[in-house]
Amino acid sequence: MSVTLILGGARSGKSRRAEMTGCSMSERPVCIATAPVIEGDDEWQARIDHHRRQRGKAWLLIEEELALVPLLQKHATAGQLVLVDCLTLWLSNLMFAGRDAEAEVAALCRCLPTLAGHVMLVANEVGMGLVPETSEGRAFRDAQGRLNQAVAAVADRVEFIVAGLPLVLKNESGF
Repeated sequence: MSVTLILGGARSGKSRRAEMTGCSMSERPVCIATAPVIEGDDEWQARIDHHRRQRGKAWLLIEEELALVPLLQKHATAGQLVLVDCLTLWLSNLMFAGRDAEAEVAALCRCLPTLAGHVMLVANEVGMGLVPETSEGRAFRDAQGRLNQAVAAVADRVEFIVAGLPLVLKNESGF
């Protein structure tokens, strides 16, 4: 069992890094994609389509916006790799749905060390930019920072991706 957290900014190469690494760890890796469908947003749909094409048919794709822990418990079995792309959208989905994000993050962090498979989690580092103008934006930024810290604490490996290049922040996984 191993848990890897891959952090980075928008378009930093974090998803690509996770996909390339994941393909080498499992014969039929699983991707849990958390992006919500936004009706009428063609640009957003193009991003989703790009990720689907980039992963290819080798991956089992599960699109789920909220129920992350049960899917990890089901699919992260011995020898299996599960990629979650991404925790940032998952957190946003939780907050927009009025769910208790802090409790959901705590449940995720309790679950991760119990899984028999390999889990890779992609998340945005949103705390290095401008301070958001709105209280909602600041609440999200703060929640994302707490989520990243909590997952990093239980992860075996943490990478920060800049310009497609990984900077290893923590490595207790042996790879």
